[in-house]
Amino acid sequence: MISELNEQENFWKNEFGNEYSSRNNNTDESLEQRTSEFLKYLKSTHEINSVLEFGANIGLNLSILKSLLKEPSLHAVEINSAAIEELSSVVPRQNIFEGSFNEFISDQKFDLVLSRGVLIHLNPNELGKAYEQLYKYSKRYILISEYFNAEPVSIDYRGYKNKLFKRDFCKEILQSYNDLKLVDYGFLYSSDNKFDYDDLTWFLMEKG
Repeated sequence: MISELNEQENFWKNEFGNEYSSRNNNTDESLEQRTSEFLKYLKSTHEINSVLEFGANIGLNLSILKSLLKEPSLHAVEINSAAIEELSSVVPRQNIFEGSFNEFISDQKFDLVLSRGVLIHLNPNELGKAYEQLYKYSKRYILISEYFNAEPVSIDYRGYKNKLFKRDFCKEILQSYNDLKLVDYGFLYSSDNKFDYDDLTWFLMEKG
């Protein structure tokens, strides 16, 4: 049964989500930057044949993974229908679930399950379910790349309140699942000498 969308989910499903999708771009510069990110993320991984991304938007991340991995099976969860129109040029439409992070249901598991800049926008009361989704559908690796703060904090986002939340997502996930181990992590600094990163902190976890 599909539940009613919450405040944050409606925000991304509707007009703001449409505007966000149109702001995303796949210029050579942005693709080069995103590729450099994923090379860092993947350096400690092995044999990734299937990928699921929660909050895939127009498919920039999955497009990069498609170029870096050997013929991966790509799957996506995306709540915004305008984004899905572009996403379907990267991921087969039958592999795209249109709905929220926590609504996703599948019989499959995936070598790599990831979230980049998505957990920060979820309702904090529903993070436990989101962590469960990441864990449940991962066959081996979980990758998150999000804004970090040692303690939970809410930040105004483009003039909107209750739309961006920082915390130690990785710590909470690791504390929830004893068979997960931290494999690698890093920080993407906004004042990097080459790329205009977004101060994301990333963590790669693996099932034991």
